Amino acid sequence: MLKKLLGLRDRASAGRAAYDLAVSRARDRAFYVDHGVEDRIDARFELYTLHVLLLVLRLRDEDTTEGRDAAQDLFDTYVSALDNTLRELGVGDVEVSKKMRKLGEALYGRMQAYETPLRAGDSNGLTEALDRNVYGGHGADHAAWLARYALESRERLAEQAFREALSAPNWAEIAA
Repeated sequence: MLKKLLGLRDRASAGRAAYDLAVSRARDRAFYVDHGVEDRIDARFELYTLHVLLLVLRLRDEDTTEGRDAAQDLFDTYVSALDNTLRELGVGDVEVSKKMRKLGEALYGRMQAYETPLRAGDSNGLTEALDRNVYGGHGADHAAWLARYALESRERLAEQAFREALSAPNWAEIAA
């Protein structure tokens, strides 16, 4: 009853489940072993953001209230997970708000940098953004592969029915 009064959502939401699927995929060791992503917190943030964005775009593309709500729930879950991660790392309450502001700016910046080329099917633009953000400007070959992976994932997700994309996203292959 308290959750309803405060407008809180149940943690077993569609957004939470979709977030878990995106994170699980972004943690696949092939990204790090075969495709040059360094196993650092900032590089993991980039892969999480890319995968969350791919799902958010798919859910929003449904162009229904249910799709928009699921996309917003997924995004909110991601932001909440970032906040929780900072707290688990021992960042104090005062610093959490400062760091969350910076992370929020980075998150929106990445989503803008990736969304436009993803929607346009612009492999070159996406490669440049991924090289800059994921590989620190030193992974052009890997960034081109990651751009192809993201664009193919976007196509595969678009082909899936809404519920299917939400519960079992059809990502592109990542094996080397």
